[in-house]
Amino acid sequence: MTASEVVREITADPATNLIRRWNWKSALFSSTLRAIIFLVANLTAGWRAATGAMAAEFLYRSITAGFYGAITQALGRAEPEWAAALAAMVLLPLLSHSIELTVHLLRGTPKLLASLIASVCFTALSTLFNLYAMRRGALVVGEASGSVAADLRRLPRLIGGFLAVGPMALWSLAQAKLRRGAAEWRTTNRRFARRQYS
Repeated sequence: MTASEVVREITADPATNLIRRWNWKSALFSSTLRAIIFLVANLTAGWRAATGAMAAEFLYRSITAGFYGAITQALGRAEPEWAAALAAMVLLPLLSHSIELTVHLLRGTPKLLASLIASVCFTALSTLFNLYAMRRGALVVGEASGSVAADLRRLPRLIGGFLAVGPMALWSLAQAKLRRGAAEWRTTNRRFARRQYS
């Protein structure tokens, strides 16, 4: 299934794909971590402002992050993996941060720019990590899901694997380039040798 087919499936039946498959694990982790981000980003505006921003973010994310998690989990089935990652990196930030901006504008969050920058950076990283983990059966809900405790036990290995993806991809590209260079060098040497002996 391609990323565009997954998106069409979600939009064709949002009740099943977003409500029935609402990812409570994403809601739990995302709302907690993002509430901390908003608390820290707003501490210089005072304790009351910081806790207000934290509470607003926790409430907003505890409701919506389950839907974003459902989308990410659905995109975890898409092939190729890079297309699923690209779709998640475009679709989820557009949805989540436009609503997040509205929520915090309405409540008057004082350090809104710093809060949103931190939140967008966190979204980029967490979306890619969640997609990576969900493709490997962690942080998912439904029939194939494990417990939160089992997911937490798997986290160190998943984080290590996620962090290794970039260097391993660069290593593979470098190896492929070296092989192409060696093949071209052998071809050039053969041509040169033929000219010498002809």
